[in-house]
Amino acid sequence: MVPALTLSVEPLAHRHHHPARRGSSGFRRSLNRAVTSRARVTMLSRQDPGADGAAGTPLFLGIDFGTSGARYALIDRQGAIHSEGKRAYAPVGDAAGWASSWRAALFQLLGDIPPAHRPSISSISIDGTSATTLIVDSETGELLAGPFLYNESFPDALPAVESIAPANHTVCSASSTLCKLVSWWNTAGSDGTGSGSAAVLMHQSDWLLWLLHGQYGVSDYNNALKVGYDPEADAYPSWLMAQPYSRMLPSVMAPGAPIAAVRDDVRSQYGLSKECVVCTGTTDSIAAFLAARTAGPGRAVTSLGSTLAVKLVSEARVDDARFGVYSHRLDDAWLVGGASNTGGAVLRQLFTDDQLVALSRDIDPAAASPLDYYPLPRKGERFPVSDPDMAPRLQPRPESDAEYLHGILESIARIEAKGYSLLRELGATAVEEVFTAGGGAQNEKWTTIRERVLGVPVRKAEQTEAAYGAALLALKGADRRVGAIAS
Repeated sequence: MVPALTLSVEPLAHRHHHPARRGSSGFRRSLNRAVTSRARVTMLSRQDPGADGAAGTPLFLGIDFGTSGARYALIDRQGAIHSEGKRAYAPVGDAAGWASSWRAALFQLLGDIPPAHRPSISSISIDGTSATTLIVDSETGELLAGPFLYNESFPDALPAVESIAPANHTVCSASSTLCKLVSWWNTAGSDGTGSGSAAVLMHQSDWLLWLLHGQYGVSDYNNALKVGYDPEADAYPSWLMAQPYSRMLPSVMAPGAPIAAVRDDVRSQYGLSKECVVCTGTTDSIAAFLAARTAGPGRAVTSLGSTLAVKLVSEARVDDARFGVYSHRLDDAWLVGGASNTGGAVLRQLFTDDQLVALSRDIDPAAASPLDYYPLPRKGERFPVSDPDMAPRLQPRPESDAEYLHGILESIARIEAKGYSLLRELGATAVEEVFTAGGGAQNEKWTTIRERVLGVPVRKAEQTEAAYGAALLALKGADRRVGAIAS
């Protein structure tokens, strides 16, 4: 178990959809200790349009917790970036170590924000990896199980989930949040005694936001999708609520909805305003989509980070667990897509950053590569094929490293194209234009390859980082709070 910090946690006022469990205390470890870590800090280039935070300009903080590190963006109402920075996660030795590393990165990033800006932060939102799950004791704040990471599969729970959920439902995937919950419940949580009776489910961003506001039992409908929440009905379905573990489920709100003010101890330590509010979050790929600031059916965003995630604005909702396809609610439209395990993590296993830059110069993006790979960092794929046993295919390797890289980049592009083609076959709006977010957006040769393979315009999004999308959610939450006060 991960020891807890002492937090004065107040009960969460009743939210709609589900009466989640409340707690009375939290992590006991001091915040000062939480910010000491071996994590490497890298402060990025800053954009300061001249409106200093200390002068009273409202600022909005978004924090992205991706697969390899955490990053923040601090923006104003016009979307200009006043400050940004990133932290690599500290090395971890076991699953519980991830939680400690995330917590350390969160408070380190808060400490990295220039002190002059902190009093002007009006709201905060955080995104996390989809289906990354923790089980927490709501009475002590201790971590009971997990974190179970986004790509971990629990095939032992799949038959039980398939027996209660509709055919081909989003949860009918071994890596879904519900499979993780059911697997834990069947092995440790079903006795109804001790910590099991106080256990609550939290998604990664729920847990990190909880560290800031101190209230249990609230999530957003993007993160809750893979535990079974129905964004169209705006409620948990009856087949899920009939299960004994349904009491562990959080209440659900729209992404960017105000939850509560920042905890007093966090606020005083980091110099935040008493008016600073914590808002619900979202998943990292949706935050990346929001950062691109694109809209309209047929517009899509591909996030090329450690993994590859595609999101397409569609007039029709499409869900099919056979292919790892699911739809997120995007206000009055649908954001259809899926996430593959291919992506930058494979490239980092094979090349350094300097090698990627140098070898890319020798690639002719107009020429198709004859190499046919399926690049995966390890066994298992989610989309456009849902197969936990799929093995990586990275052979044969040519003598030329540039040719090898060309083959890998083109193979990833083919997986991306297959993903968009599958969405169309299943009934989604056809893709017309693709914006690129994440680190892969920086590689112009890869962009040209992808445009050729996809057959539609591909361009780099104006903003490519999920942290920027999370900051836009924080801005949305601040506006909702003002509207609520005005009404």
